[in-house]
Amino acid sequence: MTPFPSQPCRPLTRRIATLAAVAGVLAAALPGAHAQAQPQLDSPLRIVVGYAPGGATDRVARIVGDKLATRLGVPVVVDNKPGAGGRLAAQQVKATPANQNVLMLANPAVMVVAPLVFKDNNYDPERDFVPVSHVNDYDFALAVSPTLPVRELSHLLAWMRANPTQANVGVPATGSLPHFFALMVGEKAKVPTQVVGYRGSAPLLNDLLGGQVPVAVDTADVVLPQHDAGKLRILALSGAQRSAFAPKIPTFKEAGLDLSATGWNTFFAPASMPKDKVERLASAIHAVMQDPDTTRRFKDSLMTPVVSTQAQTVAMLKAYRAQWAPVVQKSGYQP
Repeated sequence: MTPFPSQPCRPLTRRIATLAAVAGVLAAALPGAHAQAQPQLDSPLRIVVGYAPGGATDRVARIVGDKLATRLGVPVVVDNKPGAGGRLAAQQVKATPANQNVLMLANPAVMVVAPLVFKDNNYDPERDFVPVSHVNDYDFALAVSPTLPVRELSHLLAWMRANPTQANVGVPATGSLPHFFALMVGEKAKVPTQVVGYRGSAPLLNDLLGGQVPVAVDTADVVLPQHDAGKLRILALSGAQRSAFAPKIPTFKEAGLDLSATGWNTFFAPASMPKDKVERLASAIHAVMQDPDTTRRFKDSLMTPVVSTQAQTVAMLKAYRAQWAPVVQKSGYQP
């Protein structure tokens, strides 16, 4: 009698392996399979930023982009498209074909203010884009030149009322959010406010430090290093609570002016992007923003990280537009 072999014969082994492989392929093709529930990106992701490298929005894009590359398994490239205050980038991303992996990181100047003041904007932020994820907030700072002898907001407002011809407030750009926040301060305090627009934060800070402009409003991350170095004085920050980066500086409410406002950076997808891919990217960014190392990198850049779902992002934008649209429209600002 021939004994049974101790190992299966090779032809049977190959048939079993083939059947297992076929079963795996069929399982992957079934409706509701994980591969369909979490669509994978098959090409690099491009993050478009409407500003030059080095600014706050660019830094946010690079922090999140580095983490997304690992999570998504594809290269992530930050594509700087400066021009027209960020509107050029929005116009280009709007026209993105559905098969391209593109997100835009934008702030309120592009997605709230510009559509209200530019008649030839050439994009509609609500029709042409889909909100994906709100990733950080920032305060506005009201700072004074070291040549101005005031140390409290109430003293500054008294000085502005007494010196209306000198009450100039510098901002990094006309039509920017700091511009409209400066107008909000003037209206709330009932003081004359002549806004002077600059071509960026660097020349504004130079003139503030040199005393050519007595007061400035800019984002807190820009002004805080100069305040900490004793080169200028921040009298108030615009958040509802004191900033973790500057716990000794009062909010506007604490300083006697019932006013609060913040800016943000949010990822948007072109309306052409398939819904399942938008949801995949929103989920990935949400996970990235929960990473402790992401939090650390934001805080090292003096920026407040935000963990937000896509639904929470949509609700935030709706409330934000309701707050700022009346301010922008009432200002009568014309580019």
